[in-house]
Amino acid sequence: MTDVQGDFRGWVAARKGVWSRLRFTSLRLRLVVVFGLVALTAAVSASGIAYWLNREAVLRRTQDAVLRDFEQEMQNRAGLLPQEPTQDELQHTAGQMANSSQRFSVLLVAQDAAGKPVYSSSGGLDGFTLTDVPKSLRTAVNEKQTDSGGKSEYHLYWQRIVEDDTPYLIAGTRVNGGGPTGYMLKSLEQEAKDLNSLAWSLGIATGLALIGSALLAQAAATTVLKPVQRLGVAARRLGEGKLDTRLRVSGTDELADLSRTFNNAAEALEKRLADMASRDDASRRFVADMSHELRTPLTAITAVTEVLEEELEAETGSMDPMIEPAVRLVVSETRRLNDLVENLMEVTRFDAGTARLVVDYVDVVDQITACIDARAWLDAVDLDADRGIMARLDPRRLDVILANLIGNALKHGGSPVRVAVRAADDSVVIEVRDHGPGIPEDVLPHVFDRFYKASASRPRSEGSGLGLSIALENAHIHGGEITAANSPEGGAVFTLRLPRDASELAEQTNGNGSNGSNGKDADGAKNSKKGDV
Repeated sequence: MTDVQGDFRGWVAARKGVWSRLRFTSLRLRLVVVFGLVALTAAVSASGIAYWLNREAVLRRTQDAVLRDFEQEMQNRAGLLPQEPTQDELQHTAGQMANSSQRFSVLLVAQDAAGKPVYSSSGGLDGFTLTDVPKSLRTAVNEKQTDSGGKSEYHLYWQRIVEDDTPYLIAGTRVNGGGPTGYMLKSLEQEAKDLNSLAWSLGIATGLALIGSALLAQAAATTVLKPVQRLGVAARRLGEGKLDTRLRVSGTDELADLSRTFNNAAEALEKRLADMASRDDASRRFVADMSHELRTPLTAITAVTEVLEEELEAETGSMDPMIEPAVRLVVSETRRLNDLVENLMEVTRFDAGTARLVVDYVDVVDQITACIDARAWLDAVDLDADRGIMARLDPRRLDVILANLIGNALKHGGSPVRVAVRAADDSVVIEVRDHGPGIPEDVLPHVFDRFYKASASRPRSEGSGLGLSIALENAHIHGGEITAANSPEGGAVFTLRLPRDASELAEQTNGNGSNGSNGKDADGAKNSKKGDV
């Protein structure tokens, strides 16, 4: 029983879902329904009024003719009977009255010489009898009425009745000045059939009107909705980036104005995006050209600073103590400038779509260990992972990601930094968690933005502000993702998710990119001790 109830509820829910979609999502259906309801209301109202007027006209015309004929027969024939007629006289008169043009049944009631009531019907013993006459009608017929002149007389009364689903008109009156009482029974079956035929005709006309209104509504909906559909298609094409999409404008109505407005908006958007793309391309070319131009003098400056650094580390102490701080500052800033230029070049490769993946079959835990060991972070990082998690990734780009995430955690969160690795379906998940104060909620949405500084009052820092952005781009080129959050236990948590096999993406990037990314690791894969924000 439970299964049956569940199936029934599911069927009801499905039907509700279908009707809900039909009701709220189809403007065409709503237009057709509204047209149909209006047409149905108008047709039913008109048919009802027409039926009522025709019914009253048909019944009144028949009724007036029958009553007029009956009244004349009562005056011309029943009025000639003696005060105390016999049974045969009543029977003969009733037969003559029934043979009138209206063909109704007649019942005459009188008193004979002995004062006994005498009944005679045009249909004989099985015809129209007094029991067929309603009591209220008999009472009204036998009651004298006084007119305005003070003269008493009997009036004609009538009533409609239904016997065995057949309508009848029954009437009665009494001869004034003394005479028999006459009753008439007329069948209205033919009139009822005529009215039923009229009702069927009006019903068919209503149905045809409803069908016609639905067809007209369909045509009107097509006329109205076709421009709207074209506008929807154009909007979707515009959303897909086809900015040259335009609508054909015809007419001067509101839909034509809407099409013109859409065309103007699309044209303005195309122009604006073209300007933005031009400026963006110019900006990228400037950054790329500037980075390349800086590499030559930076190479010479770096060679000089390396010589100065060797002099600083020499045991002979040949350098003047007064200029030693300046030399150290020059060495530090030169290294920082060199890292910034390398990062800018890496960013331009991603923006230009020329970054390439060079995948290899690696042990992820071994890669993490090598990254930590190369930067002397073994004492500050706790690695929670089991060896043997293999993946086809780009080892160099994985090292860049790990260097930035772990270095960022050490710099801003403090040790110990915990790195956990786990395999999940077709991906590898690496979590880097620190034990610092965490990331402010207003900063979380911007941690991967380029050159973003969490504190505007301290715009200068050791990093370039590109580290996390480059790490995210390296994750994206693998088909992965990096998310930042705060741990409930305190500290920030960066979660890196990479696919187990990036071979297909490597083929795509190598096919699309023409210039390989052969520069140094972002944010110090060489001679760097820390990552960057």
